[in-house]
Amino acid sequence: MTPPDATPGPARANTRLPELYRTMRRIRTFEERVAELYARGLSAGSMLHLSIGEEGAAAGVAAAMRPEDSFTTHHRGHGIFLARGADPARMMAEIGGKEAGYCRGKGGSMHIADMALGHLGANAIVGGGIPHVVGAGLSYKRLGTDAISVAFFGDGAMQQGLLYESMNMAALWDLPVLFVCINNQYGMGTRIDRATRSIEFDRRAEAFGLAAAMVDGEDVEAVHRTAQALADGARGGKPGFMAISCFRFFGHGRMDKSPYRTAEEEATGRKRDPVSRARDALLSQGLNDAAALDALDAGIAREMDATIDFTAAADAPAGASMFRDVFGPGEPEPEPLQSRLDRILADA
Repeated sequence: MTPPDATPGPARANTRLPELYRTMRRIRTFEERVAELYARGLSAGSMLHLSIGEEGAAAGVAAAMRPEDSFTTHHRGHGIFLARGADPARMMAEIGGKEAGYCRGKGGSMHIADMALGHLGANAIVGGGIPHVVGAGLSYKRLGTDAISVAFFGDGAMQQGLLYESMNMAALWDLPVLFVCINNQYGMGTRIDRATRSIEFDRRAEAFGLAAAMVDGEDVEAVHRTAQALADGARGGKPGFMAISCFRFFGHGRMDKSPYRTAEEEATGRKRDPVSRARDALLSQGLNDAAALDALDAGIAREMDATIDFTAAADAPAGASMFRDVFGPGEPEPEPLQSRLDRILADA
């Protein structure tokens, strides 16, 4: 179901398409550089989850959010964080496990967080970050602010009880919360229609009393219109839910070759490209010409190339820094094991 005020039409033409395209192109290019970082052996750990093909979801929803809003993401959250204003160099450094990263290299690809940008944390546990936005939403309501909190998660979380408890509490308490399911059709290697009998996810949310909608993630303008309507409703005390359908261009993780998908499915799915669709729309509507878009794309490519150079040159965190941000202010940090061994041996 699409909220009435989100109905597309000529009178509601989205003039933000150039901005949305730029955000999506930055996400696409950043993720391509993440894959390169991995191939060059510069990433920390072996698990990287690219969001190529899902750019419309990140850009469209983020454009409906305000600076004071907060959010959580799942393990495929690079693009969402970038759409919310993250510095790609610091993000890449975090993925590379470097001190210059958002979490000083301790979070890596799947656990990036930054309170200054309202990022309450990415989470590698399926659905793990969803209840955090309920707590944030309750705080905003009690404090009388106009902020909302948004939970981004994949279709795999639609089978998690934690989501339904969270939706029930949000609806029961009229919290300023928006639940966003990015349905890329696969939970690891299991296609969504083999994981659940019904994929009408909006009806599940409506059963809890949430305003709900489903939208095609290939159309970033439709995503933005729907997200804007639901976000506005959430600010007014009507929590919302939206499921955004898209296609995951690559495997679950960077090492996954997608043997569970046929070549025909891959070819058909990759035609659902929100970046290419937005570019075509910009050209057909006369909002940009090809030369201007080529120059924009080239500038973004240079920006993202620099993130790899930055990460390669950045320092690894000192061993003792593993305790930083773990203990409360004033609490003594544990003695590093090597230091303790050296002291014991020196006294022997």
